[in-house]
Amino acid sequence: METANQFSSINHWTYNHLVNLGMPENTAIYLNMLLLLALVLLLAYTSGAIARRLMVGAAKKFSARTSTQFDDFLIQNKVFDHLAKVVPLVIMVQAIPVMLSDFQEWIKPLRTLVDVYTVLLSIWVIRAFLRTLKDYLKTTALFRNKPVDSFLQVISIFLYFVGGLLIFSLLTGKEVWAFITAMGAASAILLLVFKDTILGFVASIQVSTNDMVRIGDWITMEKYGADGDVIEINLTTVKVQNFDKTITTIPTYYLISDSFKNWRGMQNAGGRRIKRSILIKISSIKYLSEKDISRFSKIQLVTDYLQERQAEIEAYNKAKHIDKSLLINGRSMTNVGVFRRYIDAYIAQHEFTHKNMTMMVRQLEPTTTGMPIELYVFTNDVRWDRYEMIMADMFDHLLAAVKYFDLEVFEMPAADDLRTLRTAVSANQISLYSSAETLQN
Repeated sequence: METANQFSSINHWTYNHLVNLGMPENTAIYLNMLLLLALVLLLAYTSGAIARRLMVGAAKKFSARTSTQFDDFLIQNKVFDHLAKVVPLVIMVQAIPVMLSDFQEWIKPLRTLVDVYTVLLSIWVIRAFLRTLKDYLKTTALFRNKPVDSFLQVISIFLYFVGGLLIFSLLTGKEVWAFITAMGAASAILLLVFKDTILGFVASIQVSTNDMVRIGDWITMEKYGADGDVIEINLTTVKVQNFDKTITTIPTYYLISDSFKNWRGMQNAGGRRIKRSILIKISSIKYLSEKDISRFSKIQLVTDYLQERQAEIEAYNKAKHIDKSLLINGRSMTNVGVFRRYIDAYIAQHEFTHKNMTMMVRQLEPTTTGMPIELYVFTNDVRWDRYEMIMADMFDHLLAAVKYFDLEVFEMPAADDLRTLRTAVSANQISLYSSAETLQN
């Protein structure tokens, strides 16, 4: 009220001064209004700048003395900058009736515009505070990996919706309920327009409630070419940074409707699975003779096994009066069976295998490419580069060890093999032809 009285005094003083200078009253009214407008705008701008400097400065000093980051985020998201705009707004509200005292028909439209600006300013302040709250929650252990952005976007949509209703009511002069009633008839269209938003909101709640995906999780979704770390979860999309540094954007509700693989369980468990086979050439599989057993006994990882197994087999065959002149009779060891036991012992003593998880070597069904001996084991290091190195070192060793058990690894004939075979056949044909000619002579 005091501010309004001051503006009123200035208004009368400038008007009287212009009239005393000999200016016509109609002209003095318009010029007086323009002078007051210029004065109000200058005062509003100056007061806003001063208020912003004082509020932000005081907030920075206070923030420097506290250990919490919340006040830092308030400054970073410009909450005090928006609050400082309230000062020039108050000046405008007080000045309008005085400035337009001679133009009463202009007061209502201008006050309406000021009210619209007040609604917008309120939305800006609340939005800045919500961004501050989001940034702060992401620094806490409880919300660090939660899709906070999704909930912020939902609140923002609701905030803008309410703001839109208020602005509509101010501009049209109608009650808010009249607009809501009109919207009821257009609800089907609105549902269609905001389908992705609604689906994304529901999906975000399900993802958060069921803890399906967190920021930082490694997920694989082959259908959309996603294989990497989740870097952002918002209302409508999930952003995945693939290992080739590309970004894949997936609609949030596809995490509910489609299947995907989350590797978080593997990372939390501390073990990453190796599931790979060595294809053994079937024709290289054989029974072991006593000479073979003696030779294999020099392989330290299977020495004890061979001694115990051989003693057990000999006792069985002797009790059953088995004729061992043929190895097929009774019970005998095979080179592939000993090789499997060697792999068992090898992974059991390996320093990078996880001893509290499944360790298994199994024989799979023979195929046209040989008989697979599958290694099923977990490494104790889940880092990708270390995992690949451990797995490569293990199979380097096992592939090199195959020949010590009189086994061969199956591989398709290469071009060099075919050329060598053709050369050998050609040489054999020439030799036969030469022998035939010699006999004829």
